[in-house]
Amino acid sequence: MIGLVRFLVLGLCLALCGPSFAADPYPTRAVRLIVGFPAGGPTDIVARIMAQSLSERLGQQIIVENRPGAGSNIATQAVITSPPDGYTLLLVSPPHAINATLYKKLPYNFLEDIVPVAGLADGPNVMEVHPSVPAKTVAEFIVYARANPGKISFASAGNGTTIHLSGELFMAMTGVKMLHVPYRGSAPALTDMISGQVHVMFDNVLSSISHLQSGALRPLAVTSRARLESLPDVPTVAETVPGYETGTWWGVGVPKGTPAEIVDKLNREINAVLADPKIKARFAELGAAPFIVTPAAFAAFLAAETEKWGKAVKFSGASVD
Repeated sequence: MIGLVRFLVLGLCLALCGPSFAADPYPTRAVRLIVGFPAGGPTDIVARIMAQSLSERLGQQIIVENRPGAGSNIATQAVITSPPDGYTLLLVSPPHAINATLYKKLPYNFLEDIVPVAGLADGPNVMEVHPSVPAKTVAEFIVYARANPGKISFASAGNGTTIHLSGELFMAMTGVKMLHVPYRGSAPALTDMISGQVHVMFDNVLSSISHLQSGALRPLAVTSRARLESLPDVPTVAETVPGYETGTWWGVGVPKGTPAEIVDKLNREINAVLADPKIKARFAELGAAPFIVTPAAFAAFLAAETEKWGKAVKFSGASVD
């Protein structure tokens, strides 16, 4: 009888304790954060800021892995085909909303195949020129560009990026004509901007601010609705071209099928990082701000951005086979 009681007690203990041993708490090993652009660009910078702090909160290393090419499609495909276990994350940015319309054929449907997890940061672009360009204001640049149609080159991080479409929108709204020179990311474009190989760029403030502060490049205006706290003396493009506004943002996604509890945990931890005053200050220095949302709110945001940029792509006539 005593043996039977002991057996029943042991069985009860195992039943109560069993679930805690069924699965180790996520994560138990390193997590990859796939970035679709080269190291040194704005997307990479945001990824590395987040990776460092998120590693500390999760107790596992977040490894940033750059897989540039095809406007982030290579990186996206790599994540979509990865196991949906929370160990492969995608750094999401405007190209993901743009590519749905820009590319005639894609091997995936971004809004269906990637589960939105959390926002990271957002901020405007900045219209900047090489010091050799005589214009010091947007109005002066428009006059200069109209006097030199097709002779001014504007750099971008690639076809269909916000940097490219910001330039296309500027041309459409002002009537100036410039030659588009696409690069594989902001970093190589900035290298040629600084050397004077190209004349103007509508770059993310985050990747350009150090060059603006050093005088290597001259800011003419920011593309946001209001002036930027980190560049208070730089006007908006809209002050000269009414209605002009563009910007960029970053977030995190995971493959479809990732357990909801993992998505929710990542969202909580990422939002906790973004609420840290040190992270807020770091983003402010770079001309950006924390983008704190729930997974559902981020999903709605991505759908709206896909629709918005789809209209811009069709308006510009840009297309990639």
